[in-house]
Amino acid sequence: MRLRQGVVVAEDLDAAVSSLREAFGLGEPYADPGVAVFGLRNAVLPVGNDFLEVVSPVRDDAPAARYRARQGGDGGYMVMLQSDDLAADRRRLDGLGVRIVWAGELEDIAGLHLHPKDTGGALLSLDQPQPAESWRWAGPDWQERSRTDVVRGLAAVELAGPDPDRLAARWAEVLGRPARGVQIPLEHGSLRFVAGPAERLVGLDLYASDPGRAGEEHDLLGVRIRLV
Repeated sequence: MRLRQGVVVAEDLDAAVSSLREAFGLGEPYADPGVAVFGLRNAVLPVGNDFLEVVSPVRDDAPAARYRARQGGDGGYMVMLQSDDLAADRRRLDGLGVRIVWAGELEDIAGLHLHPKDTGGALLSLDQPQPAESWRWAGPDWQERSRTDVVRGLAAVELAGPDPDRLAARWAEVLGRPARGVQIPLEHGSLRFVAGPAERLVGLDLYASDPGRAGEEHDLLGVRIRLV
């Protein structure tokens, strides 16, 4: 299991994408027409072999619109992890009573969205692409659009809550992965849990292409993005 995509919700999609591209030297985004079923527009930006996504509601009754209203503006929305055995994941989730709010299966990828009340912290998606290095959600030519002059991958997602130990333990149970304190290491990237007044996605770490820039922090779209 590996970290593959971090998702933020923003009212102004075009302005959000421009701010991310300017800050991190990212290439052209991909707009997935399939997200219209969720009442969204989106833009998926390649970061090496990983991705940042911005979603923007186009309907007031869209789940992302209600989520954005609850948290008081733009902010972190979803974590997308790549799995190599989605069938085993589904059996584990069923055993834990975790509800599936969306399931899809295409010729080159299958995915599950888990009910955020059953995980805490953020909407969680588990996806299994075929082949493993592909990622349909980023469009057919994402490798050609990937730019790594400034950042070269997604290193971590930071989730906050009043009880980070409990939240980390729950995510470890849901993922079938051991937690090391308030961190869950993955084959690529990690999940980090910190104290905060509400359960939400509050930070993203990106690998800096220039080690000299490690330590930079950018407050954008309601999340803190760190270069590491």
